[in-house]
Amino acid sequence: MAHPKPVISCEFFPPVDDEALQALLHTAERLQAIQPQYFSVTYGAGGSTQERTLATVFRLQEHSRIPIAPHLTCIGSTRSGVQALLAQYQQRGIQRLVALRGDLPSGTHCIGELRYANELVEFIRASTEDYFHIEVAAYPEFHPQAHSPERDLQHFQHKIQAGANAAITQYFFNADGYFRFIDDCQRLGIEVPIVPGIMPITNYRQLARFSDRCGAEIPRWLRQRLAHFGDDRASLLAFGEEIISALCQRLLEQGAPGLHFYSMNRADPTLAICHNLGLSA
Repeated sequence: MAHPKPVISCEFFPPVDDEALQALLHTAERLQAIQPQYFSVTYGAGGSTQERTLATVFRLQEHSRIPIAPHLTCIGSTRSGVQALLAQYQQRGIQRLVALRGDLPSGTHCIGELRYANELVEFIRASTEDYFHIEVAAYPEFHPQAHSPERDLQHFQHKIQAGANAAITQYFFNADGYFRFIDDCQRLGIEVPIVPGIMPITNYRQLARFSDRCGAEIPRWLRQRLAHFGDDRASLLAFGEEIISALCQRLLEQGAPGLHFYSMNRADPTLAICHNLGLSA
C-alpha cells in the first residue's frame, strides 16, 4: 500500500446559507495549499440535502481547481433519481463519486429501490461503465449495525467486487485497528487503496456526539484528557493537533496510501496537521 506521495482529500458538508457558502469557498481556497486530490461533499440522510449538495458541488467546481467528488446515497432513492444525478454530474464533468448506503431520515420507512452500497455501485457501473472513479466507505472498527466482523468484511468485499476503485474509512483514533483491517482485507484479496479517515479534534462534545452515533471509538484515556480541558479551547486545540498529527505520521510511515480529512468546513485544523507532517505546498 506504499505510495510515493500521500493522497490527501478533504470532506465538506453543504452550507445552510449563502454566508456559510462564501466561508466554505474561502476554506476550499486555503486548503488548496496542501494540494488535495479532491474535495468531497456530503449528502444528507435519504438525500435530504440533495439540492444543497448539488449547489455546493457546482459552486466549488467553478471556484476551485481541485476536482469535486459528490457523495451519493442509495437509501430512500430510486434508480431514475440516481440516473438523473449521474447525468447531471457527467454533463458538468464531475468524474469522482463517493457511493454510500446512507441513513433513512427520522420518521421515514421507505428504503428505496437500492438497499445497499454495493447495489448502488453496481447500478453506477451499469449506467456509466468506467466513467466515474468510485470511493466507498470502510469501517476498521466495524459498522455499528454489523452482525459480526466477518459479515462486515464480506459487505465491504461486495462493494469492491461491484466496481469500487478505492475506499475511505470512518475516522478512528487507534492505528492498530486500521492496520488489522488492512491485513484482513488483504487476506480476502482486496487490493484497492483504503484511505484512513481523519477527524481533527476541535470540539470534545461534538466529537463525542458524532462518535457515539457512528460507532467510532474514542479511547478512554483520550476522552478523559479531552473532557479535562473543559472550556480551555486553546489547550484542547493544541493537544488535539498533537494527537492527530502523531496518528497521521504513524499511518503514513506504516504504509497508508493517504489521508482523508473530515474538515467540518474549516481549514485551520487540517492545514496545521499537514504542516506538521511536511505535506504543505
